[in-house]
Amino acid sequence: MSLPRYPKYKESGVGWLGKVPAHWDVVPVKRQIARVESGTSVNASDEQAFGDRVGVLKTSCVYAGFFDPSENKSVTDEDLDRVSCPIRPGTLIVSRMNTPELVGAAGVVRDAPANIYLPDRLWQIFFRGADASYMHYWTLTSAYRALVEASCTGTSSSMKNLGQEQFGRFPIALPPEIEQTAIAAFLDYETIKIDALVAEQERLIELLKEKRQSVISHAVTKGLNPDVSMKHSGLEWVGEIPAHWELSPLKYSITRIEQGWSPQCESYPAQDGEWRVLKVGCGNGDRFDPSEQKALPSDVVPEVKYEIRAGDILMSRGNTPELVGATTIVEQEHPRLLLCDLLYRFRSKPDRAVAAYLVLSLRSRHGRFQIERVATGTSSSMKKISQGDIRDFVLPLPPVPEQTAIVEFLRAQTSRFDDLTAEAQRAIELLHERRTALISAAVTGQIDVREAAGRAA
Repeated sequence: MSLPRYPKYKESGVGWLGKVPAHWDVVPVKRQIARVESGTSVNASDEQAFGDRVGVLKTSCVYAGFFDPSENKSVTDEDLDRVSCPIRPGTLIVSRMNTPELVGAAGVVRDAPANIYLPDRLWQIFFRGADASYMHYWTLTSAYRALVEASCTGTSSSMKNLGQEQFGRFPIALPPEIEQTAIAAFLDYETIKIDALVAEQERLIELLKEKRQSVISHAVTKGLNPDVSMKHSGLEWVGEIPAHWELSPLKYSITRIEQGWSPQCESYPAQDGEWRVLKVGCGNGDRFDPSEQKALPSDVVPEVKYEIRAGDILMSRGNTPELVGATTIVEQEHPRLLLCDLLYRFRSKPDRAVAAYLVLSLRSRHGRFQIERVATGTSSSMKKISQGDIRDFVLPLPPVPEQTAIVEFLRAQTSRFDDLTAEAQRAIELLHERRTALISAAVTGQIDVREAAGRAA
């Protein structure tokens, strides 16, 4: 889409903003603010408020770049008289206290459900002479993010505060209100189209992920020969397997299981030549990720016995329900990289199993079924598995040469899926870039969307 520029421009007086349309004003945002409300910190359960229940918003209600009123918690009965600041339509909700990436995140309230109130970490901003939707689009620009990052305070690297005074001083390019409304309507129309294209690519990625998993699961339970004689495995979650395969507990195909080390580490990657300790997330993806590591302090003597080696199979022993038991293989040497205590390590016995085949089996549907079945923990967000349970996992096991053939086949197949997934992910990134650039150009007056807004309407 090619959009014209405005007929006349003037200097904005703000270096990074440059020139703006001649009839626009550049003012501190506080001139357009009628009032700012900040709610109350109350006790609430994790249960979402439904019907007549009174709820308080979570700070996550603006994480996605728009306002999501379903992100709320039910206020406990003893705190019902302490709630304040009901949500009102036509306002902007802003996160005033959050992580560096999310502080300042905002969303416009289009429809305000009853009985939902503001917590103390969110602002509700009422405007005068400004369209709330236009102001919301302004908060989605990279210039706004730069202003927030430069203005936030806080001694903690993980939690920052945005003050009302600092927010109020932010300069904004402001057309007449009727034009603000037209720009916001145009951006609503265009971003809906872009978001729909993003959703299509996300659905494609999910389909590719499901197909990839199906191909792996089929190969490690049925083999590559469609004409081979089959037998029932005796296990419902495995079904039939080739007649010449065996069904074997994992313990007969691996060496002893080791658990890693738990030193106090620095929260930054090590420099070349320094000792590092793996994070549990090194096996969350489809391949081993050695960048998931922390630096070992120079005054700590490394436990060299935990240094990882090529051929090591790593499995997370404690993680979220979706990632506990995540398994990967170390395919090359990584000197001075140590196993952490949230990871198990074992190796395959060459006469019994190919390491890559075991990893694929543990990632398959029947592998995940067994992992999730035995994972324990009182917390819904953290589960653990024991060494004994791992040793007892039952896997279909073909002869070693056939395992090698299956591994080679799956490497080729999964590579195709990975390439298609990477293409879809790149398309999403380009669409996000396009979305951000369009919003920024519209709310700084670098493009004139008035005629296009009329057509969209």
